[in-house]
Amino acid sequence: MNVGFNPLPWYATELGFNPAAGPPLPEIYRQIRQAGFDAVHVEVPEGMPVPDYRRLLDDSGLAPAPGYFQAAFSNQSLAPADAESARRTAAEHAELGLTRIFIADLVTAWPRLAAPGQGAEPEQARLDRVISNLGQAAGIMAAEGVTPCLHQHVGSWIETPQETEAVLAAISEDLLLFGPDTGHLAWAGADPADIIERHLHRVGAVHLKDLRTTVTQDALSAGRGYREATARHAFTEPGRGDVDFAAVLKVLSRFAGWYVVEVDIPDQPTAQDTARLSAQWVREHLAGQESADE
Repeated sequence: MNVGFNPLPWYATELGFNPAAGPPLPEIYRQIRQAGFDAVHVEVPEGMPVPDYRRLLDDSGLAPAPGYFQAAFSNQSLAPADAESARRTAAEHAELGLTRIFIADLVTAWPRLAAPGQGAEPEQARLDRVISNLGQAAGIMAAEGVTPCLHQHVGSWIETPQETEAVLAAISEDLLLFGPDTGHLAWAGADPADIIERHLHRVGAVHLKDLRTTVTQDALSAGRGYREATARHAFTEPGRGDVDFAAVLKVLSRFAGWYVVEVDIPDQPTAQDTARLSAQWVREHLAGQESADE
């Protein structure tokens, strides 16, 4: 199986993402390996040469799994710094032997963070800019030998199933694959199994994330935003929420590629407990799934 774990539970807090919240990276990776995973979502620390990062992975007993690139694609044009970041991140992935990476719009769509999952303030002109800029970034990354996989995200300008479909329809699959996130799809009102099945030929990597709909529905009725809902553990370990993983995994039985398990804010006493519970679910539900080396 090609299944990695995202270290988010060590960094995600009620106030947002905090890289200083966790222990040193070697300790996080040690805990992920002890929890039962043998691969990790990659993110090369700023200034660290890729060979040094590879040695860190090797020393931790972990293989590299697809990481994540995001930018504010709603800007008028792709910023030169974002273009260079896309190129550098893809080159790092390629040097680590990966051919896939998740790509997403930056989660700064303030109306959608305030009213998550509702597709607040849609605008065709903005979506067209997002598509144009994301398409440019995808071309830059593909030129490095790493094909980005579209990750729709609550709180971004690619939030709804309709926006996800529009981006996939507008950008060639030679440049952009689909990287569905089961939890974010469910929060935005999609049926994860249905949309994955319709685009299965284009799925390049998958985020496995569970969602408690009671929490998101309560947030909607109480006017709570994205951070408040996630702090109340809207996202949880696979199998502990309301995503129909039996249906999702039935569709994905025909998929051979990378899975990355995500939880965000730990839903257990410690981040390692969250990783351990997630690894147990993987062993019980993904054993026997076909996989392919990337």
